[in-house]
Amino acid sequence: MVNIIKDLSVLLPGQVLSGQQVSDRYSVDWSGESAFTPAIVVRAKTVSDVSKLLVFCHQRQLPIVTQGGMTGLSGGSTPRASEIVLSLELLSGITDVDVESMTLTALAGTPLEQLQQAANDIGFYLPLDLGARGSCTIGGNVATNAGGNQVLSYGMTRALVLGLEAVTADGTVIRSMNKMLKNNAGYDLKQLFIGSEGTLGVVTEVVLRLYPKPLTKQSALCGFSNFSQVVSFLQYMQRSCSRVSTFELMWDNYVKQVRQMNQQLTPVLADDHSFYVLIEIEGNDPARDDACFNQQLKVCIDDGLLNAAVVAQSERDVNRFWQLRDGVIDILTKVKYRANFDIGVPISQMASFVHTVELELAASFKGLQLCTFGHMADGNLHIIAWTGREDDVDLIYERVYTLVGTVGGTITAEHGIGTMKRQYLSLCRSEQEIDLMRALKKSMDPNNILNPGRVI
Repeated sequence: MVNIIKDLSVLLPGQVLSGQQVSDRYSVDWSGESAFTPAIVVRAKTVSDVSKLLVFCHQRQLPIVTQGGMTGLSGGSTPRASEIVLSLELLSGITDVDVESMTLTALAGTPLEQLQQAANDIGFYLPLDLGARGSCTIGGNVATNAGGNQVLSYGMTRALVLGLEAVTADGTVIRSMNKMLKNNAGYDLKQLFIGSEGTLGVVTEVVLRLYPKPLTKQSALCGFSNFSQVVSFLQYMQRSCSRVSTFELMWDNYVKQVRQMNQQLTPVLADDHSFYVLIEIEGNDPARDDACFNQQLKVCIDDGLLNAAVVAQSERDVNRFWQLRDGVIDILTKVKYRANFDIGVPISQMASFVHTVELELAASFKGLQLCTFGHMADGNLHIIAWTGREDDVDLIYERVYTLVGTVGGTITAEHGIGTMKRQYLSLCRSEQEIDLMRALKKSMDPNNILNPGRVI
């Protein structure tokens, strides 16, 4: 190890951390699972640095784990023994803004919130958004194909990436910085890297698609008695409004848990509803959009699709709505020994699936606490379950993931497989699909140095 540190320090002077220089920051992602302090961290500043490191490691068959903002929840960037950490935190900055093409190009270590602000400053809109926006990096978003709050209207990260640059396991730089919506010239190679969680290559730069900034946005927090109301309300609003950009569903057990953990949250709606929805509508008619939104909500109340609604009258109101939805951070921070699920289930089976999960877990685990929420309209649910006992966590994971498999769902809708879900991949992918994934991995990374032990 000493010789490796010396050789790397010569190859990449001033960019290698070892021993006491390595802080806890590099030890574990937001999952908090299996923390390990690496012996070596290389902080690349350029794509050339990344290429040099990968050539070095490929020739010596040294495993690498790539890190960005460390906001993942699947253990994908948590180092293991003998792995060299490649940190992209210094590979940061916006490299191009093309107003005519409506694109923004940035290096992989750039925080998402910085890109959102840059788009806003030139009158455009980057619709990729998630709670970790201030910490997560665009490279990590691309590597995990991040979802977030606006997938319903704009798609996953994959839909926003027009081009990218990546470095393969042997150090080859693949530069495909396309800015066009249409480009059918051969294989769309960027798709190999998007969502592959760093196992096929290291994403170093990204071309993102921007949208015109909507002129209006309306927000409301709504209450419902049953899931059927929620589905009917969603479909009605999609038919009646210009663009439903956000549709965040919260079960009552989630709302009560968040309010219990943060009693400074001011209740917006009475707590006697079974379901709560944070809905946001985007439009381009300032003269009519507010009145139209209010009218559609009134129609839904009159028709029994909706029990109650509070419409935001100011940015402060919007922030209050989102404080409730983002209250999951309090749960993740304060609850020890929890099973945290990011699953996908067909909407038609969602209510019965959640009910089955509640019944089976309650019957099997004494003292179970559970809360459910999610993006819902794109089939994505988040469930957090705990008993306070560490030994129960893996059993809860196994029970719920098995149920996911029986309804044709997915064990991860947006956070990725990482290390924590790898053993359950066969529940939602066929043997033939997994064999093809292994063949791709073997072809592109024959020495298995890139994020080994992740995904497959």
